[in-house]
Amino acid sequence: MNFFRGVMGGQAAGPQPSGAETIQKLCDRVASSTLLEDRRDAVRALKSLSKKYRMEVGTQAMDHLINILQTDRSDSEILGYALDTLYNIICNDEEEEQDAVTPISVSGKHKNVSMPDENAQKQADDLGVQFTDTFIQDPEHVTLLLTLLEEFDFHVRWPGVKLLTALLKNQGVQVQGIILVSPMGVSRLMDLLADSREVIRNDGLLLLQQLTKSNAAIQKIVAFENAFERLLDIITEEGSSDGGIVVEDCLLLLLNLLKNNSSNQNFFKEGSYIQRMKPWFEVGDDNSGWSAQKVTNLHLMLQLVRVMVSPVNSPGATASCQKSMYQCGLLQQLCTILMATGVPADILTETINTVSEVIRGSQVNQDYFASVNAPSNPPRPAIVVLLMSMVNERQPFVLRCAVLYCFQCFLYKNQKGQGEIVATLLPSTIDANSISAGQLLCGGLFSADSLSNWCAAVALAHALQDNLTQKEQLLRVQLATSLGKPPVSLLQQCTNILSQGDKIVRRGSKVQTRVGLLMLLCTWISNCPIAVTHFLHNQENVPFLTAQISENLGEDERLVQGLCALLLGICIYYNDNSLENYTKEKLKQLIEKRIGKENFVEKLGFITKHELYSRAAQKPQPVFPSPEQMLFDHEFTKLVKELEGMITKAVHKSSEEEKKEEEVKKTLEQHDNIVTQYKELIREQDAQIQELKEQVSSMASQTEQMQTTITQQVSQIQQHKDQYNILKLKLGKDNQSQGDGSQMNGLQTEELTQLREEMEELRKQHTLLQSQLGDKDALINTLRSEMSQTAEGSAAGSDNTELLKELEALRSQVQSQSAEINQMKTERQELLRRAEAGSSDAAPSSDGSLDAAKMAELESRLAALTTDTERLKGEAKSSSESRAELEQQLASVNSTVAILQTEKAKLQTEVQESKKEQDDLLMLLADQDQKIHSLKQKLKELGETVDDEDDLDARDQTDDDEEEEDDDED
Repeated sequence: MNFFRGVMGGQAAGPQPSGAETIQKLCDRVASSTLLEDRRDAVRALKSLSKKYRMEVGTQAMDHLINILQTDRSDSEILGYALDTLYNIICNDEEEEQDAVTPISVSGKHKNVSMPDENAQKQADDLGVQFTDTFIQDPEHVTLLLTLLEEFDFHVRWPGVKLLTALLKNQGVQVQGIILVSPMGVSRLMDLLADSREVIRNDGLLLLQQLTKSNAAIQKIVAFENAFERLLDIITEEGSSDGGIVVEDCLLLLLNLLKNNSSNQNFFKEGSYIQRMKPWFEVGDDNSGWSAQKVTNLHLMLQLVRVMVSPVNSPGATASCQKSMYQCGLLQQLCTILMATGVPADILTETINTVSEVIRGSQVNQDYFASVNAPSNPPRPAIVVLLMSMVNERQPFVLRCAVLYCFQCFLYKNQKGQGEIVATLLPSTIDANSISAGQLLCGGLFSADSLSNWCAAVALAHALQDNLTQKEQLLRVQLATSLGKPPVSLLQQCTNILSQGDKIVRRGSKVQTRVGLLMLLCTWISNCPIAVTHFLHNQENVPFLTAQISENLGEDERLVQGLCALLLGICIYYNDNSLENYTKEKLKQLIEKRIGKENFVEKLGFITKHELYSRAAQKPQPVFPSPEQMLFDHEFTKLVKELEGMITKAVHKSSEEEKKEEEVKKTLEQHDNIVTQYKELIREQDAQIQELKEQVSSMASQTEQMQTTITQQVSQIQQHKDQYNILKLKLGKDNQSQGDGSQMNGLQTEELTQLREEMEELRKQHTLLQSQLGDKDALINTLRSEMSQTAEGSAAGSDNTELLKELEALRSQVQSQSAEINQMKTERQELLRRAEAGSSDAAPSSDGSLDAAKMAELESRLAALTTDTERLKGEAKSSSESRAELEQQLASVNSTVAILQTEKAKLQTEVQESKKEQDDLLMLLADQDQKIHSLKQKLKELGETVDDEDDLDARDQTDDDEEEEDDDED
């Protein structure tokens, strides 16, 4: 116990041991003690010495401490001491480094860090990294630490979180890899956000920040562990932008998860989390006295919005997020902050940048931004208010850059906005009572401030970007330079500032102004032959450009010389040869005589070799350390990259080569026109084929319906035939019985009644047949209308043949029915004749004793029978008339069939043409098969194994035979 008393600060007699000796004894006690209390006291003593003697504790006690973590899992107190000790020796925080300023070496001698010994200082800085490497040499140590984080005890969980955070800070990539392959490793760490103890939850946020740095795989896992929902809940609970450092930590973690991670960005958008960002930006009327933490929080929130709509994201994802931000009202809320008063300058600047990227390339958002007005009297558009800040030299530099970026994003792919800006410069739309965007741009373009000159020139160039119409419209702008002098065009005034010596000395002496004007002119006249003609029409422009390019000026002027060479090259490339003195050939001759082609190309290359050119080409936002370095615009770098090679080729080409190129261009244009025509023809043919397919399918369905109807009619006819045969047999028997009766007892009354009933039944059958004939007539009319529709559409030949066959079958059926009707008429006549014969035979054989009443009754019955016979004759006559009409209908059907046969002949010719095209394709396929066969032969000769199609077919056939044999056996 005296030993521990000496370690813990008590006084002991005799000489005091050194720090290294004390640590060695404590390590021995930890390793050899069997009592848990002794080991716990020894570890607590190592913890108290770990800050002062970091090196000694780390080198001697680390293995023992790890062993404690593995073996003494049941005692949370000793686990907490061991974790705290490991954290003290691994952590590289500033407080720990200050405590370790005078570390003790293993020999016990202090190092004097006041001496400028860089190696010793570096060793002290790398001490935590060295101990981290030692700890993670065995990945099981990290897995053990992850297991300990599941302990709910505060004294175990909190130091475990801090230790893992320190490991990630020192060796993030290696520790991330271990955690990634550990089962449920990330999920265990996500549980820290649900801890009710704020200390552990807040340190868990710091741990997840280190864990998600530059590791897309872990970022995705954390996001799908419901991290967005939990973090947004914490931000809301802590007060959003008015919250403390915890809100800042949550926002930093969200930035880690979303930045440069398209998968998480899409998950964030699809989860409707963008809508939950809107309340963050609700600011009141009183915006004075913002705390530093609120400024930091709101700055991070704006950065989070920018991450979702960054220009480096895919265009589709950016457009989707922009749409969501407009629909949920987030853009409107940002514009409210933009126009509010009392907002800190850095927040206002970042808000302008955020609004810029939310509206960039989105027509709906750009239109809304154009409608925003500042709360002034009278109200002014937000664009005008922002441009006033851009051309005001008293405004901060970063704010002016942000306004320029906002104006560029407003005009990006927005031809409507470009037209509105240029329209404010045209004479017909100028309002003397209000300040317009065009007036502000012209004022900034010709002001004494070089930065305003540059910003206005770049802004005006963006109003002309990829818009030929506005380039031509801007040629109409006239400026009044001074009283008593006629107005000059804007193009002329820009060239005058560059070319006239006195104005160059007074205004354009600064490189920034001249670079801005040259960029504006290059953007203006590129791809616009009319603007090139206007520029060359001024006789002073070309001599000035050649003089500037040919001079040997200083380093600062080389960039101006390169831009002058670019401007002159554009005049050559987009020259339509409308000016006789400045045709393409004459300008190239002028370059060769005054400058030299090689010198001209060298001066042109000065632009892309400039350091600031490479910086501006990286991203659209104009970010510059100082106003003097603000020389290049991002869109202009794209233009230079596009034109440099074309101008170089145009300068070196001869007139003959140009003529050849023009001929080639014309040929290519003609070829393109031919290809376009063929494409249109193919589209039309595809549409026709599709229509024919639809017609064929409809006709096939109609044919099926007709076939079903015919089948039903055939069955009905068969039934009628059977009934007719039965009636015929009955009539034969009745006639025989009547003959017998007349010989025996004369014509009986019962027989006459039966005969009348049979006649009535025959009349009903005849009526039924007439109704069936009417149905057939209706069916023929339907078929004739369908055939006319089929003749109008171009059906296939096979379908026409089937329809003709069906019509022939129908015609034969009608003829057979008419024959049956005639047969029934003849039989009816024969029946009447038999009836009359029977009555005549019965008269002489009758007995004289019959009275007159019976004879009168018989005569009346005969009269009724005669009446029925006459009626049946009329019905037979009407049947014959209906037959004649049916024959006429068949004749019309035959004419329809003839028309269909004509259409069939046309279709057959088209089929022949298609077969010819197929034969050509088969020839091409045969040639291709021959080439493939020759290539396979070459491969076989080279020793490669090639499966022939015959072999493959043989294998397939063998497999099929085997399957058939198996089926037979089954």
